[in-house]
Amino acid sequence: MIPEIEQQATSDIKRFQEGKLKDLLGYLNAHSAYYQEVFQQHNINISNINTLQDLTQLPVTTKDDLQLHNDDFLCVSKSKIVDYVTTSGTMGSPVTFALTDADLDRLAYNEAISFACAGVTKHDTVQLMTTMDRRFVAGLAYFLGVRKLGASIIRVGAGIPELQWDSILKFSPTYLIAVPSFLLKLIDYAEQNNIDYNASSVKGVICIGEALRNDDFSLNLLANKITSKWNIDLFSTYASTEMSTAFTECTEQHGGHHHPELIIVEILDDNNQPVNQNEYGELTITTLGVEAMPLLRFKTGDIVRKHTETCTCGRNTMRLSPVMGRKKQMVKYKGTTLYPPALYDLLNDFDAIENYIIEISHNSIGTDEILIKIGTLSKSDKILQQIKDHCRAKLRVLPAIEIHDIEVINKLKFPKNSRKPVLFIDKR
Repeated sequence: MIPEIEQQATSDIKRFQEGKLKDLLGYLNAHSAYYQEVFQQHNINISNINTLQDLTQLPVTTKDDLQLHNDDFLCVSKSKIVDYVTTSGTMGSPVTFALTDADLDRLAYNEAISFACAGVTKHDTVQLMTTMDRRFVAGLAYFLGVRKLGASIIRVGAGIPELQWDSILKFSPTYLIAVPSFLLKLIDYAEQNNIDYNASSVKGVICIGEALRNDDFSLNLLANKITSKWNIDLFSTYASTEMSTAFTECTEQHGGHHHPELIIVEILDDNNQPVNQNEYGELTITTLGVEAMPLLRFKTGDIVRKHTETCTCGRNTMRLSPVMGRKKQMVKYKGTTLYPPALYDLLNDFDAIENYIIEISHNSIGTDEILIKIGTLSKSDKILQQIKDHCRAKLRVLPAIEIHDIEVINKLKFPKNSRKPVLFIDKR
C-alpha cells in the first residue's frame, strides 16, 4: 500500500506539493481569521507564493500563537466539528484542536499508510496499548488507521501487563502499538509468570513516545535492551496533534517517511531559513487537506535533519532522522549542549534504575543546572558511582544525582491528569 505520489520523481512530488500549497493559501485566506490577520499585517499577496521556496516569504506559526489565538485558527462552523482533542501540553498550556468528518478520514488514511509503511497488512491483528480517552488524538488515530487498513484491532489501552499478556495469548496479535519502555515491563511480567514471549504471536511493535534509534539509525540502548531479550522488530513513528500526520519507518528502518500528500516539511535555522543539507534544524510543517484547523509554517520545536536519498523500499520521499531533542529543552551545562534524549539513553543503560526524572533549573548566576532523580531498589554507593562514571564518559560533564524511593519518582513521573509519563521537568 504505497501511495502513487510517494513513488514519483522528486520533481513531480515538489510540483504536486506546490499545487496543494496554492489550494491551502486560498482556503486560509477565505476561512481562517488568524491567517487573514497575518496576511494583512505582513502585506502578503498569496498569489505571489507559488513554489516551496516562496514559503520563506511567510511568517512562521509558533506554539505561543496557537495558545494565544486558539479559536482564531478554526476554519469551519462549530456544527461541522465532530471531535475535539487537546495537545499534551508538554511545552506549555494544552491547545484545543477540532476535527471534522473529513479530518478524521484524513487521519485514518495517514495512519493506514503509515502502518503499511512498517509492513502491517489487512491480514494482521494489532493490539493497541495506548489510551483513546482524555481528549488524546493518538489512540483514536491508531484505531481509525488500523480499521482503514482492514486489519483487526484489540483495544486494551495503556498499562496493566497482566491484561496485555492475557490479550496477546488469547487473540494472537502480530503487532503491538506501545511505548518502548513498557515492553520491558511486559518482558519482566512474562519472565515472572513463565510466559515464553519469544514463542508468542508478536512479530513487531509500532513504537510511540520514545526514541528507538541513534542518529545513524542503529538501535539505541533502550531498543537494544528490548531486542536482546525479545526477538521482535521495532518501528519508530513520530507525530503530533498539530501535524495530524505521522512519519513512520518502513521495513528498511532508516528514518520516518514523509507523506507529501498530507504535509509540507521545512527544516529551519534560528532565523527561520532552511538549513543546509545534512544539518539539524527545527522541524516546521504546513498541513495539507486539513479542514478544521490547518497550519501554515508551524514550528514544532523538534530538532531533526532530513535524508533525501532514495529508499530501497520504493518510496522517493524524504525521511526524518530521529528527533535530537526539543529546542526549548536544550540545556547548556558547563559549556556542553545537551538534549534530554542523551540523558534518557544513558540512564536506560542501567538495569538497577527503575525510573527517573530529570529536572532543569537556573542557578544564582542564571546558568543551567541539571538534577537527575533516580528511583532504584539499590541504595549502595556503588551504583551511584557507576552512574557518575558513565556520565563523565558519555556526556563529558557530571550532573547532580539523587537517589529516591521508586514510588516517590513515580508520583513525579505520572502527575494527576497527565496522559503521558513525564521524564523532563523544566523549572527555568
